Amino acid sequence: MNASTVMQLISNPKNRMLKKIHSLSDVQSQNIGDGTSIWQFCVVLPNAKIGSNCNICAQVLIENDVVIGDRVTVKSGVQLWDGLRIEDDVFIGPNVTFTNDKFPRSKQYPDSFPQTILRKGASIGGGAVILPNITIGKAAMVGAGAVVTRPVPDRAVVIGNPARIIGYVGPNDEFKPLTQDSQNT
Repeated sequence: MNASTVMQLISNPKNRMLKKIHSLSDVQSQNIGDGTSIWQFCVVLPNAKIGSNCNICAQVLIENDVVIGDRVTVKSGVQLWDGLRIEDDVFIGPNVTFTNDKFPRSKQYPDSFPQTILRKGASIGGGAVILPNITIGKAAMVGAGAVVTRPVPDRAVVIGNPARIIGYVGPNDEFKPLTQDSQNT
């Protein structure tokens, strides 16, 4: 490491793993797992919980009531609002938009926000919009630009506005399109 290094490295005396927090980010949380990187221009509020070996890319906001599992990737331009629960191995593409209030009004706040859950291994394509109080199932895939208005089943592949199922992720992580027969059942 030399003087030009812009990442702050925080060592953990237990196992010597490092957290990498860019000096141009505002990270207030102490609940960040080993091996996680947080890049420039990020804001992480004090009560947020981030697991181990995550990659939080530039220009991400993480509010207080957010829980992120291990090995999660959050690409640039994403805001993670109160009520979001992200399980292990999730991918969130650039500029994905989460919402946490179905009837927002200026200066009017609910007592609590509904939970939106991304199950283990789910992937959300860039620019998708996820409405509040929705669960994205295990290993499901949301296509780029999709608008998710209802729950997505495990391993389902959804696209469009509103998002609709076009297939499923197979046992070897391959895409299995819906057939004409399966659409009629």
